[in-house]
Amino acid sequence: MRVHGQSYRTIFLADDGWTVAVIDQTRLPFAFELRYLQSAVEAADAIRDMVIRGAPLIGVTAAYGLALGMRSDPTDEGLGRAVELLAATRPTAVNLRWALDRVASLLRAASPEKRAEVAYAEAGTIAEEDVAACAAIGRHGFAILERLYAGRRGQPLRVLTHCNAGWLACVDWGTALAPVYAAHEAGIPVHVYADETRPRNQGASLTAFELGAHGVPCTVIADNTGGHLMQHGLVDLCIVGSDRTTATGDVANKIGTYLKALAAHDNGVPFYAALPSSTIDWTLDDGVRDVPIEERSPREVTHVRGRADDGRVLEVEVVAPGSTVENPGFDVTPARLVTGIITERGVAPASREGLAALYPERAGS
Repeated sequence: MRVHGQSYRTIFLADDGWTVAVIDQTRLPFAFELRYLQSAVEAADAIRDMVIRGAPLIGVTAAYGLALGMRSDPTDEGLGRAVELLAATRPTAVNLRWALDRVASLLRAASPEKRAEVAYAEAGTIAEEDVAACAAIGRHGFAILERLYAGRRGQPLRVLTHCNAGWLACVDWGTALAPVYAAHEAGIPVHVYADETRPRNQGASLTAFELGAHGVPCTVIADNTGGHLMQHGLVDLCIVGSDRTTATGDVANKIGTYLKALAAHDNGVPFYAALPSSTIDWTLDDGVRDVPIEERSPREVTHVRGRADDGRVLEVEVVAPGSTVENPGFDVTPARLVTGIITERGVAPASREGLAALYPERAGS
Protein backbone atom coordinates (compact mmCIF):
# COMPACT_ATOMS: atom_id res chain seq x y z
CA MET A 1 0.00 0.00 0.00
CA ARG A 2 1.06 3.60 -0.44
CA VAL A 3 2.43 6.21 1.96
CA HIS A 4 3.56 9.56 0.54
CA GLY A 5 3.32 8.02 -2.92
CA GLN A 6 5.68 5.13 -2.09
CA SER A 7 4.65 1.49 -1.71
CA TYR A 8 5.35 -0.17 1.64
CA ARG A 9 4.78 -3.37 3.51
CA THR A 10 4.57 -3.34 7.28
CA ILE A 11 7.47 -5.79 7.70
CA PHE A 12 10.42 -6.69 5.47
CA LEU A 13 14.10 -7.59 5.61
CA ALA A 14 16.57 -4.72 5.68
CA ASP A 15 19.40 -4.38 3.18
CA ASP A 16 21.70 -6.60 5.25
CA GLY A 17 19.37 -9.54 4.56
CA TRP A 18 18.69 -10.46 8.19
CA THR A 19 17.61 -7.42 10.22
CA VAL A 20 13.81 -7.19 10.34
CA ALA A 21 12.40 -3.74 9.51
CA VAL A 22 8.90 -2.79 10.69
CA ILE A 23 6.82 0.36 10.57
CA ASP A 24 6.77 1.76 14.12
CA GLN A 25 3.03 2.15 14.67
CA THR A 26 3.50 3.85 18.03
CA ARG A 27 4.85 6.85 16.11
CA LEU A 28 1.86 7.15 13.79
CA PRO A 29 0.06 9.28 12.73
CA PHE A 30 2.43 12.14 13.47
CA ALA A 31 5.65 10.50 12.26
CA PHE A 32 6.33 7.70 9.80
CA GLU A 33 9.39 5.80 10.99
CA LEU A 34 10.89 2.35 10.67
CA ARG A 35 12.21 0.31 13.57
CA TYR A 36 14.87 -2.35 13.09
CA LEU A 37 14.70 -5.62 15.02
CA GLN A 38 17.88 -7.63 15.53
CA SER A 39 16.97 -10.13 18.26
CA ALA A 40 14.09 -12.24 19.51
CA VAL A 41 13.88 -9.96 22.53
CA GLU A 42 13.43 -6.91 20.30
CA ALA A 43 10.77 -8.74 18.28
CA ALA A 44 8.94 -9.68 21.48
CA ASP A 45 9.11 -6.10 22.71
CA ALA A 46 7.74 -4.85 19.39
CA ILE A 47 4.75 -7.21 19.69
CA ARG A 48 4.10 -6.55 23.39
CA ASP A 49 4.46 -2.76 23.15
CA MET A 50 2.33 -2.59 19.96
CA VAL A 51 5.09 -1.22 17.77
CA ILE A 52 3.41 -3.73 15.48
CA ARG A 53 -0.12 -4.99 16.05
CA GLY A 54 -2.93 -6.78 14.30
CA ALA A 55 -3.28 -10.55 14.48
CA PRO A 56 -1.78 -11.40 11.06
CA LEU A 57 1.20 -9.08 11.51
CA ILE A 58 1.78 -10.39 15.04
CA GLY A 59 2.09 -13.89 13.59
CA VAL A 60 4.57 -12.83 10.89
CA THR A 61 6.65 -10.83 13.37
CA ALA A 62 6.75 -13.79 15.75
CA ALA A 63 8.01 -16.00 12.91
CA TYR A 64 10.78 -13.53 12.13
CA GLY A 65 11.46 -13.26 15.86
CA LEU A 66 12.26 -16.98 15.92
CA ALA A 67 14.59 -16.49 12.97
CA LEU A 68 16.40 -13.73 14.86
CA GLY A 69 16.59 -15.99 17.89
CA MET A 70 18.16 -18.76 15.85
CA ARG A 71 20.92 -16.41 14.71
CA SER A 72 22.11 -16.00 18.29
CA ASP A 73 21.30 -19.42 19.79
CA PRO A 74 20.16 -22.21 17.46
CA THR A 75 20.33 -24.92 20.13
CA ASP A 76 17.24 -26.77 21.36
CA GLU A 77 17.41 -24.73 24.55
CA GLY A 78 17.63 -21.49 22.58
CA LEU A 79 14.67 -22.51 20.46
CA GLY A 80 12.61 -23.27 23.55
CA ARG A 81 13.48 -19.94 25.16
CA ALA A 82 12.66 -17.98 22.00
CA VAL A 83 9.28 -19.70 21.60
CA GLU A 84 8.42 -19.11 25.27
CA LEU A 85 9.48 -15.46 25.09
CA LEU A 86 7.44 -14.67 21.98
CA ALA A 87 4.39 -16.72 22.98
CA ALA A 88 3.97 -14.71 26.18
CA THR A 89 3.60 -11.34 24.44
CA ARG A 90 -0.09 -11.16 23.33
CA PRO A 91 -2.44 -13.96 24.48
CA THR A 92 -5.59 -13.19 22.47
CA ALA A 93 -4.30 -13.20 18.88
CA VAL A 94 -4.25 -16.87 17.85
CA ASN A 95 -1.98 -16.12 14.87
CA LEU A 96 0.88 -15.73 17.35
CA ARG A 97 0.84 -19.33 18.55
CA TRP A 98 -0.09 -20.59 15.07
CA ALA A 99 3.00 -19.02 13.51
CA LEU A 100 5.30 -20.08 16.35
CA ASP A 101 4.12 -23.69 16.18
CA ARG A 102 4.48 -23.76 12.41
CA VAL A 103 8.05 -22.45 12.38
CA ALA A 104 9.18 -24.32 15.49
CA SER A 105 8.05 -27.66 14.08
CA LEU A 106 10.36 -27.14 11.10
CA LEU A 107 13.23 -26.00 13.29
CA ARG A 108 13.06 -29.04 15.53
CA ALA A 109 13.57 -31.20 12.46
CA ALA A 110 16.51 -29.11 11.22
CA SER A 111 20.12 -29.19 12.36
CA PRO A 112 21.21 -26.23 14.53
CA GLU A 113 23.44 -25.03 11.68
CA LYS A 114 20.44 -24.71 9.36
CA ARG A 115 17.86 -23.37 11.79
CA ALA A 116 18.28 -19.66 11.11
CA GLU A 117 18.10 -20.24 7.37
CA VAL A 118 15.01 -22.42 7.72
CA ALA A 119 13.29 -19.91 10.02
CA TYR A 120 13.90 -16.95 7.72
CA ALA A 121 12.58 -18.90 4.74
CA GLU A 122 9.43 -19.99 6.56
CA ALA A 123 8.80 -16.51 7.98
CA GLY A 124 9.05 -15.13 4.46
CA THR A 125 6.61 -17.77 3.24
CA ILE A 126 4.13 -16.88 5.98
CA ALA A 127 4.43 -13.19 5.03
CA GLU A 128 3.73 -13.93 1.36
CA GLU A 129 0.81 -16.16 2.27
CA ASP A 130 -0.63 -13.33 4.36
CA VAL A 131 -0.42 -10.92 1.43
CA ALA A 132 -2.15 -13.43 -0.85
CA ALA A 133 -4.83 -14.20 1.76
CA CYS A 134 -5.59 -10.52 2.33
CA ALA A 135 -5.80 -9.87 -1.41
CA ALA A 136 -8.28 -12.77 -1.68
CA ILE A 137 -10.28 -11.41 1.26
CA GLY A 138 -10.42 -8.14 -0.65
CA ARG A 139 -11.80 -9.85 -3.74
CA HIS A 140 -14.47 -11.80 -1.84
CA GLY A 141 -15.46 -8.78 0.22
CA PHE A 142 -15.54 -6.60 -2.88
CA ALA A 143 -18.46 -8.67 -4.20
CA ILE A 144 -20.44 -7.69 -1.09
CA LEU A 145 -19.60 -4.00 -1.44
CA GLU A 146 -20.37 -4.07 -5.17
CA ARG A 147 -23.80 -5.58 -4.53
CA LEU A 148 -24.64 -3.01 -1.85
CA TYR A 149 -23.36 -0.15 -4.02
CA ALA A 150 -25.79 -1.16 -6.76
CA GLY A 151 -28.60 -0.02 -4.47
CA ARG A 152 -26.98 3.33 -3.66
CA ARG A 153 -27.84 4.92 -7.04
CA GLY A 154 -24.38 6.38 -7.44
CA GLN A 155 -24.05 7.67 -3.89
CA PRO A 156 -20.93 6.68 -1.91
CA LEU A 157 -21.07 3.40 -0.03
CA ARG A 158 -20.75 4.05 3.71
CA VAL A 159 -18.70 1.54 5.70
CA LEU A 160 -18.17 1.61 9.46
CA THR A 161 -15.13 -0.13 10.93
CA HIS A 162 -13.73 -0.52 14.44
CA CYS A 163 -10.06 -0.45 15.46
CA ASN A 164 -7.58 -0.95 12.62
CA ALA A 165 -7.80 -3.99 10.36
CA GLY A 166 -6.15 -2.47 7.32
CA TRP A 167 -2.73 -3.08 5.83
CA LEU A 168 -1.05 -1.81 9.01
CA ALA A 169 -2.52 -4.83 10.85
CA CYS A 170 -1.20 -7.26 8.23
CA VAL A 171 1.71 -7.36 5.79
CA ASP A 172 -0.27 -5.68 3.01
CA TRP A 173 -3.91 -4.96 1.98
CA GLY A 174 -5.44 -5.77 5.37
CA THR A 175 -8.50 -7.79 6.33
CA ALA A 176 -11.53 -5.57 7.03
CA LEU A 177 -10.19 -2.80 4.81
CA ALA A 178 -9.06 -5.04 1.94
CA PRO A 179 -12.58 -4.98 0.37
CA VAL A 180 -12.62 -1.19 0.80
CA TYR A 181 -9.32 -0.83 -1.02
CA ALA A 182 -10.55 -3.22 -3.75
CA ALA A 183 -13.70 -1.14 -4.21
CA HIS A 184 -11.69 2.09 -4.26
CA GLU A 185 -9.36 0.69 -6.92
CA ALA A 186 -12.41 -0.40 -8.96
CA GLY A 187 -13.83 3.12 -8.94
CA ILE A 188 -16.64 2.54 -6.44
CA PRO A 189 -16.91 5.60 -4.18
CA VAL A 190 -16.47 4.40 -0.60
CA HIS A 191 -16.61 6.49 2.55
CA VAL A 192 -15.34 4.95 5.79
CA TYR A 193 -16.48 5.87 9.28
CA ALA A 194 -13.57 4.98 11.54
CA ASP A 195 -14.31 4.53 15.24
CA GLU A 196 -11.60 6.28 17.24
CA THR A 197 -11.24 3.02 19.24
CA ARG A 198 -10.28 3.99 22.73
CA PRO A 199 -8.16 3.50 24.65
CA ARG A 200 -5.28 3.32 22.13
CA ASN A 201 -7.13 5.15 19.34
CA GLN A 202 -6.09 2.79 16.55
CA GLY A 203 -9.00 4.00 14.41
CA ALA A 204 -8.17 7.67 14.78
CA SER A 205 -4.41 7.26 14.45
CA LEU A 206 -3.93 4.22 12.19
CA THR A 207 -7.09 3.61 10.13
CA ALA A 208 -7.48 7.31 9.34
CA PHE A 209 -3.77 7.55 8.51
CA GLU A 210 -3.64 4.63 6.09
CA LEU A 211 -6.94 5.45 4.36
CA GLY A 212 -5.90 9.06 3.95
CA ALA A 213 -2.48 8.06 2.64
CA HIS A 214 -4.13 5.82 0.05
CA GLY A 215 -6.77 8.38 -0.94
CA VAL A 216 -9.88 6.75 0.54
CA PRO A 217 -12.33 9.25 2.13
CA CYS A 218 -12.63 8.71 5.87
CA THR A 219 -14.41 10.34 8.81
CA VAL A 220 -13.25 9.65 12.36
CA ILE A 221 -16.07 9.29 14.87
CA ALA A 222 -16.16 8.88 18.64
CA ASP A 223 -16.70 5.29 19.73
CA ASN A 224 -20.22 6.05 20.94
CA THR A 225 -21.37 7.55 17.61
CA GLY A 226 -21.82 4.43 15.47
CA GLY A 227 -25.20 3.43 16.84
CA HIS A 228 -26.57 6.91 16.23
CA LEU A 229 -25.37 6.82 12.61
CA MET A 230 -26.99 3.43 12.07
CA GLN A 231 -30.29 4.60 13.54
CA HIS A 232 -30.36 7.41 10.98
CA GLY A 233 -29.56 5.19 8.00
CA LEU A 234 -26.06 6.56 7.50
CA VAL A 235 -24.18 3.23 7.53
CA ASP A 236 -24.55 0.64 4.77
CA LEU A 237 -22.45 -2.06 6.39
CA CYS A 238 -19.92 -2.74 9.14
CA ILE A 239 -16.71 -4.67 8.56
CA VAL A 240 -14.27 -5.51 11.36
CA GLY A 241 -11.24 -7.73 11.72
CA SER A 242 -10.64 -10.45 14.28
CA ASP A 243 -7.86 -11.59 16.58
CA ARG A 244 -9.41 -14.99 17.17
CA THR A 245 -12.54 -16.57 15.72
CA THR A 246 -13.95 -19.81 17.10
CA ALA A 247 -14.93 -22.86 15.07
CA THR A 248 -18.55 -21.83 15.67
CA GLY A 249 -18.16 -18.28 14.33
CA ASP A 250 -17.78 -16.22 17.52
CA VAL A 251 -15.49 -13.26 16.79
CA ALA A 252 -12.99 -11.84 19.27
CA ASN A 253 -11.90 -8.37 18.24
CA LYS A 254 -10.87 -5.07 19.77
CA ILE A 255 -12.95 -4.03 22.78
CA GLY A 256 -16.12 -2.25 21.65
CA THR A 257 -16.77 -4.46 18.63
CA TYR A 258 -19.61 -6.27 20.43
CA LEU A 259 -21.46 -3.00 20.97
CA LYS A 260 -21.22 -2.14 17.27
CA ALA A 261 -22.56 -5.58 16.38
CA LEU A 262 -25.52 -5.07 18.72
CA ALA A 263 -26.30 -1.70 17.13
CA ALA A 264 -25.97 -3.15 13.64
CA HIS A 265 -28.29 -6.05 14.51
CA ASP A 266 -30.89 -3.69 15.96
CA ASN A 267 -30.85 -1.50 12.84
CA GLY A 268 -30.63 -4.17 10.16
CA VAL A 269 -27.10 -3.20 9.09
CA PRO A 270 -24.98 -6.08 7.75
CA PHE A 271 -22.08 -6.88 10.07
CA TYR A 272 -19.10 -8.80 8.66
CA ALA A 273 -15.81 -9.97 10.12
CA ALA A 274 -12.90 -10.36 7.71
CA LEU A 275 -10.03 -12.68 8.60
CA PRO A 276 -7.59 -15.24 7.21
CA SER A 277 -7.93 -18.88 8.19
CA SER A 278 -4.90 -18.53 10.49
CA THR A 279 -7.16 -16.49 12.79
CA ILE A 280 -9.66 -19.34 13.23
CA ASP A 281 -9.14 -21.33 16.42
CA TRP A 282 -10.62 -24.71 15.56
CA THR A 283 -10.19 -25.91 19.15
CA LEU A 284 -12.70 -23.43 20.64
CA ASP A 285 -16.50 -23.50 20.51
CA ASP A 286 -17.58 -20.80 22.97
CA GLY A 287 -15.80 -17.52 22.43
CA VAL A 288 -17.28 -15.69 25.41
CA ARG A 289 -16.23 -18.46 27.77
CA ASP A 290 -12.98 -19.71 26.24
CA VAL A 291 -11.12 -16.93 24.37
CA PRO A 292 -8.37 -15.51 26.62
CA ILE A 293 -8.86 -11.75 26.92
CA GLU A 294 -5.72 -9.69 27.29
CA GLU A 295 -5.77 -7.25 30.20
CA ARG A 296 -3.62 -4.27 29.28
CA SER A 297 -2.03 -1.49 31.28
CA PRO A 298 -4.34 0.96 33.11
CA ARG A 299 -2.16 3.74 31.74
CA GLU A 300 -3.71 3.25 28.30
CA VAL A 301 -6.99 4.46 29.82
CA THR A 302 -5.69 7.07 32.23
CA HIS A 303 -3.48 8.82 29.68
CA VAL A 304 -3.94 9.99 26.09
CA ARG A 305 -1.21 10.73 23.57
CA GLY A 306 -1.57 13.62 21.15
CA ARG A 307 0.16 16.50 19.42
CA ALA A 308 0.18 19.93 21.01
CA ASP A 309 -0.25 23.16 19.05
CA ASP A 310 3.52 23.69 19.11
CA GLY A 311 4.08 20.33 17.39
CA ARG A 312 5.27 18.38 20.42
CA VAL A 313 3.79 14.90 20.89
CA LEU A 314 2.72 14.64 24.51
CA GLU A 315 1.00 12.18 26.82
CA VAL A 316 -1.49 13.69 29.26
CA GLU A 317 -3.59 12.30 32.10
CA VAL A 318 -7.37 12.40 31.56
CA VAL A 319 -8.75 10.32 34.44
CA ALA A 320 -9.32 11.53 38.00
CA PRO A 321 -6.19 10.70 40.01
CA GLY A 322 -6.54 7.57 42.12
CA SER A 323 -9.34 6.08 39.99
CA THR A 324 -9.51 2.32 39.61
CA VAL A 325 -9.15 1.26 35.98
CA GLU A 326 -9.90 -1.92 34.06
CA ASN A 327 -8.59 -2.30 30.53
CA PRO A 328 -9.59 -5.51 28.71
CA GLY A 329 -8.16 -5.35 25.22
CA PHE A 330 -10.85 -7.39 23.44
CA ASP A 331 -14.45 -8.54 23.56
CA VAL A 332 -16.32 -11.36 21.83
CA THR A 333 -19.18 -10.90 19.37
CA PRO A 334 -21.42 -14.00 19.33
CA ALA A 335 -21.92 -15.62 15.95
CA ARG A 336 -25.65 -14.82 16.00
CA LEU A 337 -24.76 -11.13 15.48
CA VAL A 338 -22.37 -11.74 12.59
CA THR A 339 -23.85 -11.62 9.07
CA GLY A 340 -20.91 -13.46 7.56
CA ILE A 341 -17.18 -14.14 7.82
CA ILE A 342 -15.05 -13.06 4.86
CA THR A 343 -12.02 -15.31 4.40
CA GLU A 344 -9.47 -16.00 1.69
CA ARG A 345 -11.66 -18.88 0.47
CA GLY A 346 -14.93 -17.00 0.36
CA VAL A 347 -17.73 -15.72 2.59
CA ALA A 348 -19.12 -18.14 5.15
CA PRO A 349 -22.08 -17.97 7.50
CA ALA A 350 -20.85 -17.42 11.05
CA SER A 351 -21.43 -21.00 12.14
CA ARG A 352 -19.63 -24.29 12.51
CA GLU A 353 -21.26 -25.57 9.34
CA GLY A 354 -20.43 -22.42 7.40
CA LEU A 355 -16.73 -22.42 8.30
CA ALA A 356 -16.47 -26.19 7.88
CA ALA A 357 -17.77 -25.90 4.33
CA LEU A 358 -14.87 -23.61 3.45
CA TYR A 359 -12.25 -25.53 5.44
CA PRO A 360 -13.28 -29.19 5.51
CA GLU A 361 -9.70 -30.25 6.18
CA ARG A 362 -9.64 -28.25 9.43
CA ALA A 363 -13.19 -28.68 10.69
CA GLY A 364 -12.42 -31.87 12.58
CA SER A 365 -9.18 -30.68 14.18
